[in-house]
Amino acid sequence: MTAAALPLPAPAAARAARSGAATRQVLPGFHLTLGYTVLYLSLIVLIPLSALVFKTFTLTWDQFWAAVSSPRVVASYRLTFGASFIAALVNVVFGLLLAWVLVRYDFPGRKFVDALVDLPFALPTAVAGISLTALLAGNGWIGSLLEPHGIQLAFNPNGVLIALIFIGLPFVVRTVQPVLEESERELEEAAACLGATRWQTFRHVIFPAIAPALLTGFAMAFARAVGEYGSVIFIAGNMPMVSEITPLIIIGKLEQYDYAGATAVALVMLLFSFALLLVINGLQAWQRRRSGGQ
Repeated sequence: MTAAALPLPAPAAARAARSGAATRQVLPGFHLTLGYTVLYLSLIVLIPLSALVFKTFTLTWDQFWAAVSSPRVVASYRLTFGASFIAALVNVVFGLLLAWVLVRYDFPGRKFVDALVDLPFALPTAVAGISLTALLAGNGWIGSLLEPHGIQLAFNPNGVLIALIFIGLPFVVRTVQPVLEESERELEEAAACLGATRWQTFRHVIFPAIAPALLTGFAMAFARAVGEYGSVIFIAGNMPMVSEITPLIIIGKLEQYDYAGATAVALVMLLFSFALLLVINGLQAWQRRRSGGQ
């Protein structure tokens, strides 16, 4: 019997079988589709971002620092990132509650409420801003009731926060909802049978399963809020140093033909957003490793 005809040892045979199966599972045309993918991402994402960076490099360091650190721009950073962060946190809490109700309870009008969640996706942002302004302004349905008590929700940072909550809610709901639908309720029943309270069941059984989805929803809601423009400019009031968002600063520089200054401010927003997304992705990976280890 030749060496080629000798049977392989069991571990080697198993490795060869897995290698052959992996080879057969590769999609036909993988290299071609990968090339198209890289080309598409380059045209849509990488080249525009590269142009942003290269245009900013036309400024000297002093000019760049003056463009991105003026008091008016810094105030817009605080409002944009602060309101976006708070809005994303609010959406995480109430988005989870809404997703829980839609998944775990059956009630009249459930499908209508489920469809209503997607309304901020389909609604033009300008229409959303005008609607919120008409509702919350001093002569609006809600604003007219609150303003006599000294509560103003429009034409100030409160209006910015409300608009960002409105446009960011669907991202959390639609991210968490599928995870709740696929969760195993037997684990919750087992925890209850072992004497766990509702809070303990949520903390030790439900929350670890939905934590990555919550982080993803938070990241998507935050990223959406940072770049929001249409729904905010109508309700913000756009007062410099008070209720002026960073995208409006960029638009103003573009209208003044200060393209390098606009790209400099945009680059700062890009770096902040990218750093936050890296942190959230790291937290997601840590959460998955922690869940797998348990």
